Amino acid sequence: MTELCGCADNQRTLLKRRSVLAGALAGLAGATLDTSLAFAADPAYAGDVLVLLSLRGGFDGLSAVVPAGDAAYYAARPSIAVPKTQLIGGGSFFGLHPALSPLLPYWTGGQLAAIQAVGQPAPNRSHFSAMEDLERAAPGTSIRTGWLNRMLGLTGSTDPMRAVAMGTAMPARVLAGPAPYLGITSIDKTVLTGEQAGRPIAATMAKIYESAPAALRQTAGQLNGALQKTAQMRAAGYQPANGAVYPGTDLGAALRDVARLIKSGTGLMSATVDSGDWDMHENLGPAVAGRRMFDQLKALASALAAFAADLGPDGLRRVTLITISEFGRRVTQNGSGGLDHGYGNAMFVLGGAVKGGKVYGRWPGLATAQLRDGDLAVTTDYRAVIGEILRARCGVGDLAGVFPGVTASSLGIVTAR
Repeated sequence: MTELCGCADNQRTLLKRRSVLAGALAGLAGATLDTSLAFAADPAYAGDVLVLLSLRGGFDGLSAVVPAGDAAYYAARPSIAVPKTQLIGGGSFFGLHPALSPLLPYWTGGQLAAIQAVGQPAPNRSHFSAMEDLERAAPGTSIRTGWLNRMLGLTGSTDPMRAVAMGTAMPARVLAGPAPYLGITSIDKTVLTGEQAGRPIAATMAKIYESAPAALRQTAGQLNGALQKTAQMRAAGYQPANGAVYPGTDLGAALRDVARLIKSGTGLMSATVDSGDWDMHENLGPAVAGRRMFDQLKALASALAAFAADLGPDGLRRVTLITISEFGRRVTQNGSGGLDHGYGNAMFVLGGAVKGGKVYGRWPGLATAQLRDGDLAVTTDYRAVIGEILRARCGVGDLAGVFPGVTASSLGIVTAR
């Protein structure tokens, strides 16, 4: 995978879960098992599994969700604009990039929607600070926890398998905070560091901590419970359902394991997944196979389509997946046939309760006077969009506890429970 400019920290893989769990696991996920043996789902939580897909590097929403009805789009991108004749999705103003065709059945079937001109409250073109602001989601405050950890905290859960950063051993900052979570690279690679035949480190640790103070005993128990559960999952194996075929990419592998966890009945409430290499300063390319943006979007769409197919209609009805990125790209292409860091962007929402097949949000226009310092203006705060989903699908009543000072949007993008 190509490293993001200035964002090597987003590509590292180090496990984190408080000091005791840090570095202990090398991967985690789920399979169909008897959940009474370990972590049974908590019947008190009846909300959706929230899957957060971070498109790291600055996703170009104008390439994915094309404002074909705005003539300024084509004037600004003479060699990389997507021709109207190639767009899919059937909209009168917006159209989808043709590389997103694997997702077209979910768009036309009403399970996939987009929001345009969405983003953070203020522009920030630094990968580091923009991603930190995006995941902390509390500008102007002293809050340093991640918004997803704050959401988990409202449930009072002490089970680290409720929240998983999948595909990376270094959970995103969005999970930073006191609520327990796990960062895992893969279900099938979940072992305690150093564990091998003749060296039963997990069993030894369990014995050591069985008489320890409650706080240490609980954390050690969480770790051992996760190890036991994933060992059961590995033994059971996993075959994607409904003919789903995941692409052989990091994203495909991560979403496959998220689907395993969802279907295992472990009580998963949220999962985060990363997709990198969206920092396209040069050679973004026209909308044809073999060019950079086309191939990236095709890989993204193929992984998401496999995930949705694997879950099936019943599984997808209790899942909402959203995409975010630290910022969008400039409206006007640069001299290298690419796009520099910008502001306004597009989000996707996928799920059984999504009112899909359309683009939400107020379009600000791309004429020079309508831009924000040369960028697509933001007319919808991304936190308001997520807040609407949290309230309607995840049962979060105290939105201020997740996004201070933010009012949920009223886009109507999902059907409330």
